[in-house]
Amino acid sequence: MMSSQPATPVPKQNSLWKRGSINVPGRPKLKSASKSKAADADSFQNFTESVSDAWDIGDDEFCNLSIGDMIISPGEVHSAALSVLESHKQSTLSVKPNACTDAGKAEALQRLAMKDAVPRLPDHVIHPKHYPGFPRPIGQGSTAVRTSSESETSSEALRIQKFQTILFEGSSSINMEELKKLSWSGVPSAVRPDVWRLLSDYVPPNRDRWESVATKKREEYWNYVENYYKTRSDEQNGETYRQIHIDIPRMAPLMPLFQQPLVQEILERILFIWAIRHPASGYVQGINDLVTPFFVVFISEHVERCLELTSNSPPNVDKVVSAEALRSVEADTFWGFSHLLSGIQDHYTFAQPGIQKRIHQLADLVQRVDKTLHAHIARHDIDYLQFAFRWMNNLLTRELSLQCTLRLWDTCLVEPQGFGLFYLYICAAFLFHWRDELLRQMDFQSLMLLLQNLPTKDWTPKEIEVLTAEAYRLKYVFDGAPNHLAK
Repeated sequence: MMSSQPATPVPKQNSLWKRGSINVPGRPKLKSASKSKAADADSFQNFTESVSDAWDIGDDEFCNLSIGDMIISPGEVHSAALSVLESHKQSTLSVKPNACTDAGKAEALQRLAMKDAVPRLPDHVIHPKHYPGFPRPIGQGSTAVRTSSESETSSEALRIQKFQTILFEGSSSINMEELKKLSWSGVPSAVRPDVWRLLSDYVPPNRDRWESVATKKREEYWNYVENYYKTRSDEQNGETYRQIHIDIPRMAPLMPLFQQPLVQEILERILFIWAIRHPASGYVQGINDLVTPFFVVFISEHVERCLELTSNSPPNVDKVVSAEALRSVEADTFWGFSHLLSGIQDHYTFAQPGIQKRIHQLADLVQRVDKTLHAHIARHDIDYLQFAFRWMNNLLTRELSLQCTLRLWDTCLVEPQGFGLFYLYICAAFLFHWRDELLRQMDFQSLMLLLQNLPTKDWTPKEIEVLTAEAYRLKYVFDGAPNHLAK
């Protein structure tokens, strides 16, 4: 039975949306100097210690996506986001929930069987000029499985060709605006390594300089390793290395690839070098999960059968990838990882103020968009920190499969403040998706169990497309609008 206790009111002075305030998502509230920052830090530190095992709660739980009707349409939004939302709406209206035709069953079984398939690059699609250090895209001449639908295969091949045209044809200067526009809706795995290097500012838009810049960056990373990695046993850096050494074996436990000693050694070096070079934050538990997507993307271009990497029996990387290629993969992973963290470093400094700010903004945004859901959460004494902290600390890598994470990061690498401000709206859209299930939970324990183990096991990039579109629409309506829809 639902409790009759009224929703806990939110103090007006703490609202991010009060009239005339600039404290809206993406515009942090400036604290008064008279307030004790130490008290806030201590309180948050106690919270983080109390959930220190939050990253060890079961990984990769998944389910089907449905979009609620509580989001208010802003009118014109990003064309890619709008087209995704419209197509999703039409598909949900045209299919009855209980329809169980033979054709429907067959199609569902086909999709289930092929949900992890990566489209094979057709033999007639020739990769243009190949650059040293940038192997041919995975899929070209590989044995990657084709999709069950010929139309989907044709569409994927067409998208790959569009990326190939931007990346390798015409002028040596790449049109970054066109590349970003195309990448917002997802990047095919065949070209993802090259695209991510560009979106991460690892290589310049001038294609003729890719080889020289990449070589210089890789040499720079290995100079860091030579100078700093030997200090991992020193008294000053020993604790940092010890914590990394403990966390690495516990990351991605369902992916045997990351249990290989050589892979763990590579990730340890990357995390240790980054921590030493960023003393303001150092190593914080959780950022180890942010390395894995970059590692998988950059090593995939060196492996003939890329799907084997994420299988239950992946090959030993030293058997399928040369030592020289592994050095390049490690350096590329370090620089991609560094670019991501450069925009959200305040998430990992003392007391993690960046995450605290985003969580307060998330609570205020949910209250404005869906008062019923916000009141339900508050009525059961659940603090947003208790579930959203992990979402923002790990960037949903523990809630989504690797395949979905890569698709989500395609968009976030394009969006301004993609892993900061835009991720606030990603988390909001993610929470709104589970609205009906959350409202059916009538006690604290059941609510927390659902929020910490959301059933996303069957999610595919198709669900991520709708999620990013909803996040864009939320951002379009609410970002920079302190009074809009206030009542």
